[in-house]
Amino acid sequence: MDNTAILPLFYLPPVGYFSLIQKLNPNFLIEEHEHLVKQTYRNRASIYSPNGKLDITVPIVKGSKAHKVMKDVRICYDYNWQRLHWLSLESCYRSSAYFEYYEDELAPFYNQKFEFLFDYNIQLLAWLIKKLKLNTEIKLTSEYKDDLSPELDFRGIMNPKRMGETVRNKQYYQVFEDRNDFLPNLSIVDLLFNQGPQARLYL
Repeated sequence: MDNTAILPLFYLPPVGYFSLIQKLNPNFLIEEHEHLVKQTYRNRASIYSPNGKLDITVPIVKGSKAHKVMKDVRICYDYNWQRLHWLSLESCYRSSAYFEYYEDELAPFYNQKFEFLFDYNIQLLAWLIKKLKLNTEIKLTSEYKDDLSPELDFRGIMNPKRMGETVRNKQYYQVFEDRNDFLPNLSIVDLLFNQGPQARLYL
Protein backbone atom coordinates (compact mmCIF):
# COMPACT_ATOMS: atom_id res chain seq x y z
CA MET A 1 0.00 0.00 0.00
CA ASP A 2 3.08 2.26 0.16
CA ASN A 3 2.61 3.37 -3.44
CA THR A 4 -1.15 3.94 -3.14
CA ALA A 5 -2.32 7.42 -4.10
CA ILE A 6 -5.17 9.21 -2.33
CA LEU A 7 -7.84 11.05 -4.32
CA PRO A 8 -10.59 13.34 -3.00
CA LEU A 9 -14.24 12.59 -3.74
CA PHE A 10 -15.85 15.19 -5.99
CA TYR A 11 -19.38 15.96 -7.21
CA LEU A 12 -19.52 15.28 -10.98
CA PRO A 13 -15.70 15.50 -11.09
CA PRO A 14 -13.69 17.32 -13.77
CA VAL A 15 -12.43 15.48 -16.85
CA GLY A 16 -8.87 15.56 -15.50
CA TYR A 17 -9.96 13.61 -12.42
CA PHE A 18 -10.83 10.60 -14.59
CA SER A 19 -7.61 10.93 -16.57
CA LEU A 20 -5.85 10.67 -13.22
CA ILE A 21 -7.87 7.58 -12.26
CA GLN A 22 -6.80 5.99 -15.56
CA LYS A 23 -3.17 6.83 -14.89
CA LEU A 24 -3.14 5.61 -11.26
CA ASN A 25 -5.39 2.56 -11.64
CA PRO A 26 -5.48 0.39 -9.60
CA ASN A 27 -3.16 2.04 -7.06
CA PHE A 28 -5.47 4.65 -5.58
CA LEU A 29 -7.98 5.10 -2.76
CA ILE A 30 -10.82 7.59 -2.36
CA GLU A 31 -10.45 9.74 0.76
CA GLU A 32 -13.31 9.15 3.20
CA HIS A 33 -11.90 10.64 6.40
CA GLU A 34 -10.76 14.14 5.46
CA HIS A 35 -12.54 17.26 6.70
CA LEU A 36 -14.72 18.98 4.15
CA VAL A 37 -12.73 21.55 2.20
CA LYS A 38 -15.04 24.40 1.21
CA GLN A 39 -15.22 26.02 -2.22
CA THR A 40 -13.86 22.93 -3.98
CA TYR A 41 -15.26 20.34 -6.35
CA ARG A 42 -16.32 18.23 -3.35
CA ASN A 43 -19.73 19.86 -3.63
CA ARG A 44 -19.37 21.86 -6.84
CA ALA A 45 -19.16 21.11 -10.55
CA SER A 46 -18.42 23.29 -13.58
CA ILE A 47 -20.46 22.92 -16.75
CA TYR A 48 -20.63 24.82 -20.06
CA SER A 49 -23.57 27.21 -20.32
CA PRO A 50 -24.44 29.52 -23.24
CA ASN A 51 -22.69 32.30 -21.26
CA GLY A 52 -19.55 30.33 -20.46
CA LYS A 53 -18.53 28.35 -17.38
CA LEU A 54 -21.33 27.78 -14.88
CA ASP A 55 -20.70 26.43 -11.38
CA ILE A 56 -23.46 24.37 -9.76
CA THR A 57 -23.17 23.71 -6.02
CA VAL A 58 -24.69 21.10 -3.71
CA PRO A 59 -25.70 22.99 -0.54
CA ILE A 60 -24.64 21.48 2.76
CA VAL A 61 -26.14 21.68 6.22
CA LYS A 62 -24.30 24.23 8.32
CA GLY A 63 -22.77 22.42 11.28
CA SER A 64 -20.96 23.44 14.46
CA LYS A 65 -17.78 25.47 14.33
CA ALA A 66 -15.79 22.25 14.41
CA HIS A 67 -14.76 20.94 11.01
CA LYS A 68 -16.95 18.14 9.70
CA VAL A 69 -15.48 14.91 8.43
CA MET A 70 -16.43 14.51 4.76
CA LYS A 71 -18.43 11.31 5.32
CA ASP A 72 -20.58 13.07 7.96
CA VAL A 73 -21.48 16.15 5.90
CA ARG A 74 -25.23 16.33 5.29
CA ILE A 75 -26.89 17.75 2.19
CA CYS A 76 -29.24 20.70 2.71
CA TYR A 77 -32.70 20.64 1.12
CA ASP A 78 -33.96 24.06 2.25
CA TYR A 79 -34.56 24.78 -1.43
CA ASN A 80 -34.95 22.49 -4.44
CA TRP A 81 -31.34 22.58 -5.66
CA GLN A 82 -31.78 19.20 -7.38
CA ARG A 83 -34.38 20.67 -9.73
CA LEU A 84 -32.14 23.69 -10.39
CA HIS A 85 -29.16 21.45 -11.18
CA TRP A 86 -31.21 19.27 -13.50
CA LEU A 87 -32.66 22.29 -15.31
CA SER A 88 -29.12 23.65 -15.68
CA LEU A 89 -27.88 20.35 -17.14
CA GLU A 90 -30.85 20.23 -19.49
CA SER A 91 -30.50 23.81 -20.70
CA CYS A 92 -26.74 23.41 -21.20
CA TYR A 93 -26.72 19.99 -22.85
CA ARG A 94 -30.14 19.20 -24.33
CA SER A 95 -28.75 20.02 -27.78
CA SER A 96 -25.61 17.91 -27.28
CA ALA A 97 -25.24 14.65 -29.18
CA TYR A 98 -25.61 12.29 -26.21
CA PHE A 99 -27.66 13.99 -23.46
CA GLU A 100 -30.70 11.85 -24.27
CA TYR A 101 -28.48 8.76 -24.22
CA TYR A 102 -27.72 9.24 -20.51
CA GLU A 103 -30.57 11.31 -19.08
CA ASP A 104 -32.86 8.45 -17.95
CA GLU A 105 -30.09 6.97 -15.81
CA LEU A 106 -28.79 10.30 -14.50
CA ALA A 107 -32.19 11.81 -13.67
CA PRO A 108 -32.79 9.66 -10.53
CA PHE A 109 -29.81 11.38 -8.86
CA TYR A 110 -31.86 14.58 -9.07
CA ASN A 111 -35.10 13.04 -7.79
CA GLN A 112 -33.92 10.82 -4.95
CA LYS A 113 -32.81 12.58 -1.77
CA PHE A 114 -29.49 11.52 -0.27
CA GLU A 115 -28.76 12.44 3.35
CA PHE A 116 -24.98 12.56 3.12
CA LEU A 117 -22.83 14.28 0.50
CA PHE A 118 -20.30 11.44 0.53
CA ASP A 119 -22.95 8.82 -0.26
CA TYR A 120 -24.33 10.98 -3.07
CA ASN A 121 -20.92 11.60 -4.60
CA ILE A 122 -19.77 7.99 -4.33
CA GLN A 123 -22.88 6.68 -6.10
CA LEU A 124 -22.49 9.29 -8.82
CA LEU A 125 -18.82 8.32 -9.18
CA ALA A 126 -19.73 4.63 -9.50
CA TRP A 127 -22.27 5.48 -12.21
CA LEU A 128 -19.77 7.63 -14.10
CA ILE A 129 -17.08 4.94 -13.95
CA LYS A 130 -19.60 2.46 -15.34
CA LYS A 131 -20.65 4.78 -18.18
CA LEU A 132 -17.00 5.48 -19.04
CA LYS A 133 -16.32 1.72 -19.00
CA LEU A 134 -13.28 2.20 -16.79
CA ASN A 135 -11.89 -1.06 -15.51
CA THR A 136 -11.42 0.07 -11.94
CA GLU A 137 -12.78 -0.56 -8.45
CA ILE A 138 -13.71 2.14 -5.94
CA LYS A 139 -11.79 1.57 -2.71
CA LEU A 140 -11.92 3.88 0.30
CA THR A 141 -9.36 4.95 2.88
CA SER A 142 -9.65 3.42 6.36
CA GLU A 143 -8.16 6.43 8.14
CA TYR A 144 -6.83 9.90 7.47
CA LYS A 145 -3.11 10.10 6.77
CA ASP A 146 -1.28 13.42 6.92
CA ASP A 147 2.18 12.03 6.20
CA LEU A 148 1.65 11.08 2.55
CA SER A 149 4.44 11.84 0.13
CA PRO A 150 3.48 14.67 -2.25
CA GLU A 151 3.50 12.42 -5.31
CA LEU A 152 0.76 10.27 -3.74
CA ASP A 153 -1.39 13.01 -2.18
CA PHE A 154 -3.91 14.34 -4.71
CA ARG A 155 -6.40 15.70 -2.16
CA GLY A 156 -5.59 19.30 -3.05
CA ILE A 157 -5.91 18.97 -6.83
CA MET A 158 -8.21 20.80 -9.23
CA ASN A 159 -9.43 23.85 -7.38
CA PRO A 160 -12.35 25.61 -9.16
CA LYS A 161 -10.55 28.93 -8.76
CA ARG A 162 -7.54 27.57 -10.62
CA MET A 163 -9.37 25.61 -13.32
CA GLY A 164 -7.07 24.06 -15.87
CA GLU A 165 -3.78 24.73 -14.13
CA THR A 166 -3.38 21.12 -12.94
CA VAL A 167 -4.59 19.33 -16.06
CA ARG A 168 -4.57 20.54 -19.65
CA ASN A 169 -7.22 18.70 -21.67
CA LYS A 170 -6.81 18.13 -25.34
CA GLN A 171 -9.78 19.63 -27.14
CA TYR A 172 -13.05 17.93 -28.03
CA TYR A 173 -16.26 19.39 -29.44
CA GLN A 174 -18.33 21.43 -26.93
CA VAL A 175 -21.84 22.70 -27.64
CA PHE A 176 -21.11 26.39 -27.07
CA GLU A 177 -17.45 26.57 -28.06
CA ASP A 178 -18.34 28.79 -31.03
CA ARG A 179 -19.24 31.47 -28.44
CA ASN A 180 -16.57 31.05 -25.78
CA ASP A 181 -13.93 28.76 -27.31
CA PHE A 182 -12.91 25.47 -25.68
CA LEU A 183 -13.16 25.35 -21.87
CA PRO A 184 -10.78 22.80 -20.31
CA ASN A 185 -11.37 20.49 -17.35
CA LEU A 186 -15.12 20.96 -16.99
CA SER A 187 -17.24 18.28 -15.33
CA ILE A 188 -16.99 14.83 -16.85
CA VAL A 189 -20.65 15.15 -17.92
CA ASP A 190 -19.52 17.77 -20.47
CA LEU A 191 -17.34 15.12 -22.09
CA LEU A 192 -19.99 12.40 -21.78
CA PHE A 193 -22.82 14.46 -23.25
CA ASN A 194 -20.66 15.64 -26.15
CA GLN A 195 -18.66 12.47 -26.89
CA GLY A 196 -20.84 9.65 -25.56
CA PRO A 197 -19.26 6.17 -25.67
CA GLN A 198 -16.12 7.70 -27.21
CA ALA A 199 -15.40 9.52 -23.94
CA ARG A 200 -13.30 6.63 -22.61
CA LEU A 201 -11.06 6.73 -25.68
CA TYR A 202 -10.57 10.45 -25.10
CA LEU A 203 -9.35 9.79 -21.55
